Amino acid sequence: MSTDPLEQPMRKLAASMRQATLNSLYMPVDLSAYLRLADTVPLVPVTSRKPVELAVIDSIASQQEPETFLWIVFYRPDGGANIRYAWTGNGAVLGDRIDQLALAMGLDCADWLHITDLHCRQSSRGRIAISAYALRPLLADVQRGTRSPETRRDGVRRIIACAAERSGQIPRPGIPGWTGVGPSLLNRRTP
Repeated sequence: MSTDPLEQPMRKLAASMRQATLNSLYMPVDLSAYLRLADTVPLVPVTSRKPVELAVIDSIASQQEPETFLWIVFYRPDGGANIRYAWTGNGAVLGDRIDQLALAMGLDCADWLHITDLHCRQSSRGRIAISAYALRPLLADVQRGTRSPETRRDGVRRIIACAAERSGQIPRPGIPGWTGVGPSLLNRRTP
């Protein structure tokens, strides 16, 4: 038997610490809250990214101002990307109105690049790039007849010529038309 007066209290302390550790490790946990969540939210494996992307788009759109056009790029791990469009409160109607006016005025894709760049707010969420365009200021620029500077127009011509050369195609004369900010023009089928 030891003569150290602290040995007995130290043994009791060590024993109680071991018991407390064992209790915290092996105490049964009430999982009923977790089980209730699992009962209400079915987890089903899917092969399509679309449901997740649509949920993310809803979340992004809910944080934007009304009358905003969203161009959302989902970068995939394989190096590709999915592009989705969304409009907030009355944005789809306003976007279609802007497109009709721009087409009637003869604006082209160089003008579209210039005008949308003036009103673009960019952000990201991980692998998701978000470009948000306030449509009222865009409408004002289209109504004013704002046009692309000639330097940008020349840059668009060079990009088209380079793409045509790389793909072995002959570029069409001129610059392509207004790309669009409304669902009617952006979601149309192209030949």
